Amino acid sequence: MKIKHFIIPALLLLFILYSISSPAFASLKNKQEGQESDIIIIPEKVKSIFQEGIETREARLDIPFSIIWHVYLPAQQNMHCIFYFKVKNTDLGFSPITPAAEIPEKKEEKEKEETPELESETVPTILQASGHVFLQFNRLENNTPKEVVKEVYIPINLEADSTSYQPDKEELYSTAYPLPSGNYLLSMALASLDMEKIGTQYFEFSLPDSLSYTEELGTTPIFLAREIKRISSPETTAEVHKEFFSYSVLQITPNMENFFSVGDNLDIFFFIFGAMPTEEGKFDIDVNYEVFKGEERVIQYATAHYDAPIISQPLPMKKTVVIKSEEGEKKEQRDLEPGNYTLHISIEDKVSGNSVKKSIDFDVK
Repeated sequence: MKIKHFIIPALLLLFILYSISSPAFASLKNKQEGQESDIIIIPEKVKSIFQEGIETREARLDIPFSIIWHVYLPAQQNMHCIFYFKVKNTDLGFSPITPAAEIPEKKEEKEKEETPELESETVPTILQASGHVFLQFNRLENNTPKEVVKEVYIPINLEADSTSYQPDKEELYSTAYPLPSGNYLLSMALASLDMEKIGTQYFEFSLPDSLSYTEELGTTPIFLAREIKRISSPETTAEVHKEFFSYSVLQITPNMENFFSVGDNLDIFFFIFGAMPTEEGKFDIDVNYEVFKGEERVIQYATAHYDAPIISQPLPMKKTVVIKSEEGEKKEQRDLEPGNYTLHISIEDKVSGNSVKKSIDFDVK
């Protein structure tokens, strides 16, 4: 089956790889070099709470939340680490935004203009939640937290529409930060605006050294996306986002459950480590995609060719069916029926001759 490539152009690739930076990152570096040493990134109150639970990884549940997903993508000499956490709306403390006081004369004019029909309508209210996120990254050695590598502070300012707001619903949020290769322990705190409530979680993770792939290929964690948008400019500070995450000039909403509806595309996203450029500075990479249902191969896509190691590829979930009749045989494209499937990915770098195979499971509902 032929597939239409949605390859990120080489110029955009270079922009992505070299634009993940932030004034916040620079200020951290200055602090480590002895400059601006008076800046407090994580308050002592939060650091003490981190220290109380860091050895046993025991969470504090003043504000219950959980870190549920982690992925990384290249960012200059570092890895852009994306973390997803889940928290209930009511625990974030959403409340109506207090409107500015109206001038008495204007208020009287407004009341005169209102009709009984308008007065009976329900006017949506904007709800707001404000707070703080603190991230502390410790180097991890033999499961033991060592020195603090980075400290990050992120203010939270979230809004919700009262007509769709569900107090007990758990929502997904992301935050991200670039780090060099290594083993880490993330201590994360979610705090109320007045710092009276502070919830914590701990999360262990590892980041590979991209330069270590000399004899073989590797990839970042392969994930499937619900939506990928290009935005006008990259973020300049660490942020908290609902559902999506930002990667340079891309806004990506992952499909973490890998659940799809009949007729959807598989939008796959990953980066290839170890691929070598040609003398002209381009890459020569072939990727074969196959969909299996158990032991049966149900889709065989044509080989996809890429001239860059960052891959964003929609794969239509349509299989070819041979229909036999008195008039002969004909081929027809049909959607994958509901079921459990596995996407097999075979990657070959034509320059180095190295290859790697990957797979990812998904469900069609």
